[in-house]
Amino acid sequence: MYFTPRRYAFTPPPEADSVVVVGAGPVGLALALGLARRGVRVTVLEAGDSVCAGSRAICLSRHSLEVLERLGVGERFAELSLPWTSGRSYYRDTEVLSFDMPSGAGDAHPPMVNISQSVAEQVLVDAIEATDGCEVRWRCRVVDCTRHDDHAVLEVETPEGPVRVRGDWVVAADGARSTVREALGLRLDGTSYEGRYVIADIHWPAALPTERRVWFDPPSNPGSTIVLHRQPDDIWRVDYQLQPGADPEVETDEQRVRERIARHLDWLGDDRPWTLEWTSLYRAHALSLDSYRHGRVLFAGDAARLVPIFGVRGLNSGLEDADVLAWMLAAVVDGEAGPALLDVYATERRDAWCQNVAEAEKSTLFMTPGTRGYELTRDAVLALAGRRPALRELVNPRQSSATHSRTSPLTLPCDAPGLRPGDPVPDRVVRTSAGTSSLNSLRGRDFALLGFGVATAELGEAVSALAARTGVGVRGLTTGAGGDHPAVSAFDDVGGALAAEFGAGPGEVFAIRPDGLLFGRLPDFSGAADVADLIVTGGHR
Repeated sequence: MYFTPRRYAFTPPPEADSVVVVGAGPVGLALALGLARRGVRVTVLEAGDSVCAGSRAICLSRHSLEVLERLGVGERFAELSLPWTSGRSYYRDTEVLSFDMPSGAGDAHPPMVNISQSVAEQVLVDAIEATDGCEVRWRCRVVDCTRHDDHAVLEVETPEGPVRVRGDWVVAADGARSTVREALGLRLDGTSYEGRYVIADIHWPAALPTERRVWFDPPSNPGSTIVLHRQPDDIWRVDYQLQPGADPEVETDEQRVRERIARHLDWLGDDRPWTLEWTSLYRAHALSLDSYRHGRVLFAGDAARLVPIFGVRGLNSGLEDADVLAWMLAAVVDGEAGPALLDVYATERRDAWCQNVAEAEKSTLFMTPGTRGYELTRDAVLALAGRRPALRELVNPRQSSATHSRTSPLTLPCDAPGLRPGDPVPDRVVRTSAGTSSLNSLRGRDFALLGFGVATAELGEAVSALAARTGVGVRGLTTGAGGDHPAVSAFDDVGGALAAEFGAGPGEVFAIRPDGLLFGRLPDFSGAADVADLIVTGGHR
């Protein structure tokens, strides 16, 4: 059955709150939940009366699943999503690429899952409703924003008339057409691509495997590109490219959409009946603000930047925004760090956009060649890829992977081989005295000191000292033994496999941020003081 969002009644917003988030999309909701989990009061203002309709951003990466686990909704997402690991690409009716994303028994999560954005948003809303200090105010349309030295003021239209809402901090997570961004006179700069795609959800009880399938110039729709993704409950996502010069209004007519999809399903030889549930239109953009912080107003998700849909980086990057901003903003609100830490957020996340665009632009030019020359080159590569394996890398969809913060002022540089400071720390299944767990589960949403072959009691002392110096939550993880400490969890690194993967030496300590990025690699516990200084000063050495 296709998901139907529930409707919410209007409740007047408060006159003021510590943090006000504009927009109840997945990024705004995840940020609000992350702040509330850290004890920060937050109000979300949403113009509509429900979560979104339709699948929209359906692919969540392994790293996003770690973010959701830290928010306390990981199990619910696992119940409602559909994992997948592989994909195929075809030129006309010939397979030219088959790929498998890295996945093994030691991984705590699958490389990718599919779940409708509307369902994902509802899970987050349900979690917020069960969380103290966090509320969504529906039917509250923000129409203006004014910045002040120590707060920002939002003008809000409601069913009971206009009101003003003051936020010590305001986060604009109100999407690609951000009202807050427009009110502050800010603009996104970058590249917009010519290609347009119709995207549709259909209910279709087909027996095809759960994998990403792409057809370039298929006989069913010559000159187009078609993408097919399975979702839970026999819902399938179909994306197909419009020809240059096609009238979007004509092409999004329901009968026209049915005709295009029916041609492809008939060509696949599957005559099972299907129903059209939802449609929309998409155009690829690679655009960003110059800065994601403007005084007391911060930007996240599509309000801050846009990345092309190909490679599924939009929502996954947005959840990274929420994950990073939640701990940094909470540290500032609680007085554990100065506002300069939020400049680090702005710097890191814009650099993450650059990383994403560098990969996404390659996929976008392949999926939507902007000129006849690009199209001819793309088609030549596709025609030869079946016989020339070396060309298949050009067909690679370059699926989303977590971004790094290697150049951040909050990263302690290190030349040691293995995991580099700023890299995301892979979540791995581990064995403790209580049973099977994972690094992410043991660490939770706190900072962590991960010691290799370090005594539990000794690591516990370093954890306590770091927590006392910064005021933030810190957990200890160790592969060693020797005493007990309430803030340290010991686990068995069987055969030294984790140390080998991370490139860790005996006695080395990895400092891990709340968002799962590697803060630094410390040869001994004395380096913990440097970690504390960077947290408190916001990266100023």
